[in-house]
Amino acid sequence: MSHHLDTPLAAQSGQLFIDDLYVFPGVNSTVFVVDVNSDITGKYATPGFHPEARYEFKVHFGGADHEELTYRFSFSEPDANGDQTYQLRELTGTVAQGDLADAPVLAQGRTDNTVEVGGVRTYAGRVSDSFYIDLSLLARVNSAVADGTAPQLADWDPKAASNSFTGTTVETIVLEVPHTHPALHPGARIGVWAATKLATDAGGWRQVNRAGNPMMWPIFWPTDVEFTNPANTRHPSTDVDAAGRQIAEQVAAVVRAAGTSADPAGHGQLVAQQLFPDVLPYVVGTPAGYGLAVRNGRTLADNAPETMLSLVLNTAVPSGLGPSTSQSLRRPDFPYLVPA
Repeated sequence: MSHHLDTPLAAQSGQLFIDDLYVFPGVNSTVFVVDVNSDITGKYATPGFHPEARYEFKVHFGGADHEELTYRFSFSEPDANGDQTYQLRELTGTVAQGDLADAPVLAQGRTDNTVEVGGVRTYAGRVSDSFYIDLSLLARVNSAVADGTAPQLADWDPKAASNSFTGTTVETIVLEVPHTHPALHPGARIGVWAATKLATDAGGWRQVNRAGNPMMWPIFWPTDVEFTNPANTRHPSTDVDAAGRQIAEQVAAVVRAAGTSADPAGHGQLVAQQLFPDVLPYVVGTPAGYGLAVRNGRTLADNAPETMLSLVLNTAVPSGLGPSTSQSLRRPDFPYLVPA
């Protein structure tokens, strides 16, 4: 049997596509959440996690270019009921940056169950998706960014907005690490991104998809449904050189056409500088929130689409939706989401 990435159909799996990344405080802890495999399209939403993949949280410290902490999840083949076992490993220092090093199992369990070991808690399973946006608004911005034209928002009525993700579900991985962790202590300034990697016949691993800031793929690479954009396989440390100019020029063209900036080129550069390298910034132990004024982690309630659309267009873009839209799909205690 092929180890996937060797065939054209290999990458066409929602199990490997990262939908959202969140980082926020728990109770004397830091919570990491990554969602994959949304069923909003149904096209590639094979249930469960990919049994030949790795799902990783990557953590940089103090603005460093490279991660010094990786949390790696791997899953078994599903059983007759669709349940899977999984293992969590923690890699630290320089070995956190590679794919060949291994580490002892930190925690193991089964999907749809909470596991707690030494203060670390994990959960993996299918949940209701708490993300919210009206995709008709996003489509207008997608078109403008792609064509360098003014977005057609004059007839957009926020009061008529509806959540396109109502009733949808995702596979989620939730990891909670206590503040007693030697590196993830209160005050630590971190940058977080997530990656999915797939085994190859050559015995190595290929990065298939990654995520840091929210809405990057929907805004800048909306048609990349088959993992062909090189941003998928890049490391964040190469973002500026690889695509900083491209993003800056795309943003500049949109705001120039829309007339929302007296210095379109300057605004484009500012946005590129804020979004690259594409990692989610957070100061451990502080309140999280992803907004225009402050981007410090991201909570499950944050209106990330409104923030990102407004940032790119340099003008307020009301989405018509807010945290109350999916309030019933969030919970105050672990695992913070509602199983589907």
